[in-house]
Amino acid sequence: MKYRVIIEQDEDGVFVAEVPSLPGCISQGITRAEALKNIQEAIAVYIESLKAHNEPIPPSIDEEIVEVVV
Repeated sequence: MKYRVIIEQDEDGVFVAEVPSLPGCISQGITRAEALKNIQEAIAVYIESLKAHNEPIPPSIDEEIVEVVV
């Protein structure tokens, strides 16, 4: 499954990652790569919890967001 992840660096320099389509699915890391790894694990646990409680799993996305520097 594929979900949009937003990663932002907070005022302390920590990278915070969240998944808008999975409410409350948030993680962090000292580096961007660590935050991404941690959110992947958080998504897997989140989905397993939904399955265990027979709750619907939000659909994955089929889009890509890119940054362009002008």
